[in-house]
Amino acid sequence: MGQAPKLSETEVRTQLVELPGWELIGGKLHREFRFDDFVAAFSFMSAVALVAERMDHHPEWSNVYSIVVIDLQTHDSGGVTRKDFELAAAAGRLAG
Repeated sequence: MGQAPKLSETEVRTQLVELPGWELIGGKLHREFRFDDFVAAFSFMSAVALVAERMDHHPEWSNVYSIVVIDLQTHDSGGVTRKDFELAAAAGRLAG
């Protein structure tokens, strides 16, 4: 597949405008999702996991009860790439 090129901070900040709720923190795309309960949060994680697996691009994330925190960067590229934006957009759609 080839390595996705790292985006500049300016490119990242420009594209972030298209992703409501996402921020650039510590060189990673970051967002906290809140759900009604654990089952809803875990269902969301399962749905994102299927997309991530198809993309062969896996998030850094955590879950505590109804909260899912996701951080995205492309480790092979050393920063944020278009793949991170694609997965972030998919997560946003899946969260509703």
